Amino acid sequence: MAAVGDTGGMCDCQCEQRCESVCKRGGPAGSGRVRMWFEEEIEENLRWVFGVTNILHTGVSEFQDIELLESGPFGKVLVLDGKLQSAEADEFVYHESLVHPALLYHPQPKRVFIMGGGEGSTARECLKHSSVETLEMCDIDKEVVEFCRRHLTINRDTFASPRLKLIINDALEELRSRTDEEGYDVIIGDLADPVDGGPCYKLYTESFYTTLLKPRLNPGGILVTQAGPAGILSAREVYTPIYNTLRQVFKYVVPYAAHVPSYADTWGWIMASDTPFPEMAAADVDTRIQQRVDGELRFLDGSTMLAVASLNKHLRNLCAMETTVYTEDSPLFIHGLGTQQTHEKK
Repeated sequence: MAAVGDTGGMCDCQCEQRCESVCKRGGPAGSGRVRMWFEEEIEENLRWVFGVTNILHTGVSEFQDIELLESGPFGKVLVLDGKLQSAEADEFVYHESLVHPALLYHPQPKRVFIMGGGEGSTARECLKHSSVETLEMCDIDKEVVEFCRRHLTINRDTFASPRLKLIINDALEELRSRTDEEGYDVIIGDLADPVDGGPCYKLYTESFYTTLLKPRLNPGGILVTQAGPAGILSAREVYTPIYNTLRQVFKYVVPYAAHVPSYADTWGWIMASDTPFPEMAAADVDTRIQQRVDGELRFLDGSTMLAVASLNKHLRNLCAMETTVYTEDSPLFIHGLGTQQTHEKK
């Protein structure tokens, strides 16, 4: 996170700290207006900037830098390792797209496992499905989970649900320990993007999918994972390699994507299974939503679900031509550094 402006100084955002790295005076000379800006370096020569009205929390956990900000255009935003993870104004686009296609395609999802998801929004969407009896959310970072539990009031009922079991652990190690237990109908990867020095890149590798994740799926089970930016210029960073990696492991792989305004890009998700995905018309999807989902979805319906799976020609070609397989020996990262690498460079 960085600043844009003229001069530093104490902010008036009630953050009770001197935050020179993010607070700068802006606006016309002599206006007296104090403005703050969030700046994310998307690529070496490309940055994404928007106004911030309040710094609600900053900190460093064992695994990542944490910031919760109040922004002008996007409401509250959660930032990990300098990368915007979720914004109040449009998080429903990301989380509905991540959760509902897989749960709607599965005939009766009863047991669901979430890798990551510490803010609680993915669990919130899963709990809208009446068929879900057991929902386990496994996040490595207790500080992130506890902060989101306290401050993201939209998910307060989610964390209190008796159907939710919260686990603080590395999802890789947690799944490794589940050899003798009942499997899952759907496994959801709501992981941070793979950044150099971040905690999550091993959970996108072929070996993880093959040896640890796939054996934990019940027959007919579905994996769905967020897979990073899927824009015209950004898809080859990690999206198409993750897609090709899953093709080495599963018989049926479905990529899909939608624009998320706060991410300043099209975002991608990928479903995978060894069971064919049923062909459903828009009306069929709407019927399943009506029968299975409690409450109204804000983004996803039958027509939208078909639309997000209709990738543009360029992205389809990139997926078809991709040959890279994501491994621990040759990992790929999106632009940016995790906490470990950042601190090593200081």
